[in-house]
Amino acid sequence: MTFSIVATDGTSWGVAVASKFLAVGSAVPAAIAGIGAIATQADANVAYKPEGLALLDAGLSAAETLAALLAEDEGRDHRQVGIVDASGTAASHTGSACFDWAGGRTGDGYAIQGNILLGEQVVAAVESTWLAGDPASPLAHRLLTALAAGDAAGGDKRGRQSAALLVVRDGAGYGGRDDVAVDLRVDDHPAPISELARLLDLNDLYLTASTEAEKVSVTPELAAELQRLVERAGHPDLAAWVGTENYEMRVAPDGAWIDAKVLAILRDGTVR
Repeated sequence: MTFSIVATDGTSWGVAVASKFLAVGSAVPAAIAGIGAIATQADANVAYKPEGLALLDAGLSAAETLAALLAEDEGRDHRQVGIVDASGTAASHTGSACFDWAGGRTGDGYAIQGNILLGEQVVAAVESTWLAGDPASPLAHRLLTALAAGDAAGGDKRGRQSAALLVVRDGAGYGGRDDVAVDLRVDDHPAPISELARLLDLNDLYLTASTEAEKVSVTPELAAELQRLVERAGHPDLAAWVGTENYEMRVAPDGAWIDAKVLAILRDGTVR
């Protein structure tokens, strides 16, 4: 009922998944930075997520973790799971009782799996797109592009309903205080992957910290301009505007710099 890709680029770990199933993101993906990522699906055993991550954290490889999970699960023939560990080693399992078409592929840094698919071309499209992707691109975008390729190749043969994207990286979360770079879910939508792409664009703007190249130093002249602009927008100062519009990760707390994109939005008078 689902197809997914679990992967790492060496600094981030993540899962992208789509399904004809309500809120697939609540069941399938799990990841911890520096430890690994897991997708559990088909007749999903959601206990694989905490148990598998604990085994990876204890030093087991992806293959060893998978073997340990399956050994303790009498329903293993109905399970499908993909795992990537801290070093990028991958493992995937498709139980013999999973509904056709079902199968998976693994390689350096990725595991791809799906069941109730239109055919093997779905996982083949995910794999070829992943391998053709730019390694320098953010992992979330590479995962979503690969997922979209699988959808274009037929995806879940029952149709579309939900999709999710989870990516973790040390210090990537809100304010740098956790590892969650991206945690987006489309729970019930006729075009869930397209909607997920829209949300990822918003995530990049609001919940991704500015790079050094994106930061514009606030000179006295720019500070005066910013004050005029935020007052025009109905706010007493820049800090009030930032807090209202949720740009905390795109403007320095002390106002020393502002992100170039956010500056353009403020100058244009656009409220997203």
